[in-house]
Amino acid sequence: MENQKKGRPTPKRKEAEKQRVIPRLAPAADKATKKLLKEEARKNRIAQRAAFMRGDESALPPRDRGQARRFVRNYIDSRRSIGEFFLPIVMVLLFFGLSPNPQVRVVATIILYGVALYSVIEGFVVGRKIKSKVRDRFPGEPTKGLAVYGWVRSTQIRRLRAPLPQVKRGEKNF
Repeated sequence: MENQKKGRPTPKRKEAEKQRVIPRLAPAADKATKKLLKEEARKNRIAQRAAFMRGDESALPPRDRGQARRFVRNYIDSRRSIGEFFLPIVMVLLFFGLSPNPQVRVVATIILYGVALYSVIEGFVVGRKIKSKVRDRFPGEPTKGLAVYGWVRSTQIRRLRAPLPQVKRGEKNF
């Protein structure tokens, strides 16, 4: 290869960097258009959130999708568990833990550990039941992570669960 001249001077660094800059934002629109776009985006977010809370499959994140996960949600939502009362119990026991009376503090601590241990044991037992039922109902469906998924859902206060419970307590046909 021969050394050929390019026929133009090398650009200064400042000029070369200006040429490389790619505008990241769309061109600015007028206020009315921006307001309409913002309102439309807000309505879309509200609709997406409503679909998620209803449990629409298309609106669920990947960790909540699938018939096995829906079954686990319904199974957990149909039963009572001490796990869903865990946070309120902990708040009350922490309040008693601040008591100046050492006996009250000790009893509150023992009850706190007892409730936590019971919740973990209940989660383990329910997790085994969930895996067994999913294997029976959905053969070939992987059960990895379903026990923890069910236990975490069972520790949430029922009204605060997302997606919202689709079954009533005690309901068996889901």
